[in-house]
Amino acid sequence: MALEHAILVSLLEKPGSGYELARRFERSIGYFWTATHQQIYRVLKRMENDGWVAARDVPQHGRPDKKEYSVADLGRAALSSWLHDPIEPDSVRHDLAVKIRGAAFDDPTALIQEVERHRQAHRDRLAHYLAGEQRDFPAPGTKPAPPDTPLDAETELQHVVLRGGIAYERMMIGWLDDVLATLARFGPAGRAR
Repeated sequence: MALEHAILVSLLEKPGSGYELARRFERSIGYFWTATHQQIYRVLKRMENDGWVAARDVPQHGRPDKKEYSVADLGRAALSSWLHDPIEPDSVRHDLAVKIRGAAFDDPTALIQEVERHRQAHRDRLAHYLAGEQRDFPAPGTKPAPPDTPLDAETELQHVVLRGGIAYERMMIGWLDDVLATLARFGPAGRAR
């Protein structure tokens, strides 16, 4: 996926400035596709030059005007084309997994602190995802919906992606717990205790 596609999706959800897009990447899209502020601004400029997005100046009180971007017809067509093109399943490149295998030739217990650090990072991300889910997608029954309410594709698809992130983080935490239990069985010489 190119950054352009992530930007198009975000702008179709809600037009915004480059700064607002960068904040969205930090808050939600960045869970699955990261980009720096500089990358976002550079790609927005190229997309504007290519006719994929349109910009309009929005006056602000007490601040300079801002540029608000929205998706143009060429951008919608580019996104539609990309959505219909097949993509290859992601291959896993996991540095920590290679380190874990390599620990057999050194001191396996030396990796415990690193694995614990990774586990904490995944726990933190899981807590962040769960808080976002509670904030943005309240549990059924807490917010009554009128009967025969049609499904909202945007909301449902945002939620299913978030649920995928939650499942991934839970899987990683479980795996890292398994790794820690395995490492704990070895002494510094790599021999089972």
